[in-house]
Amino acid sequence: MGRVERSRTVVFDLGEVLVSSGAVLPRLAAEVGVSADEFAAAYWPGRLTYDLGGSAEAYWTGVVRALGRAPEPGLLRRLTDMDSTKWSTLPPASADLLAHVRGSGVRLGVLSNAPGPLAAAVRAAPWSADVGHLVFSAEVELVKPDPEIYAHADAVYGTEPGDVVFFDDKPENVEAARAHGWSAHVWEGPDAAIATLDR
Repeated sequence: MGRVERSRTVVFDLGEVLVSSGAVLPRLAAEVGVSADEFAAAYWPGRLTYDLGGSAEAYWTGVVRALGRAPEPGLLRRLTDMDSTKWSTLPPASADLLAHVRGSGVRLGVLSNAPGPLAAAVRAAPWSADVGHLVFSAEVELVKPDPEIYAHADAVYGTEPGDVVFFDDKPENVEAARAHGWSAHVWEGPDAAIATLDR
């Protein structure tokens, strides 16, 4: 466990790392009455603006209109709440991973492109109490792979770039983190992450 012992902070992305979209999008699609593929085609195009702090109402109005549905306030609220709840609910494998890393004596962090309602849901989730620092794009109005978000995260974590080990599913985010000076790795699952940290 030498690498973990030397590293001050291990940081994880949220979406497609700690939580898979497979646990989220099918349930949202069912709420609207469309297939998961149809829903995904409407879900992702406007997400960047939402992740930068855009309003939930504007985002979900765009999604449901793209799916041919009327943006009824009740539906928009349900989708906002469901999206935030599903993305902030850790599967057992991720909970075990965080417990393993925390047991190694290092600090945990999360750095995620995430909208405001999701950021609030993660902060309210019991598991996040064990994560020392949470940085969400909507709260800082920066998104990965913007170099500034990694510098901001260091300021929040109280780390120098060489102190951080980072896992993200998107290669462009990993490359930007490496350029900043973090030891960054493309996510390949909990077992691979533990193996990387054990090395």
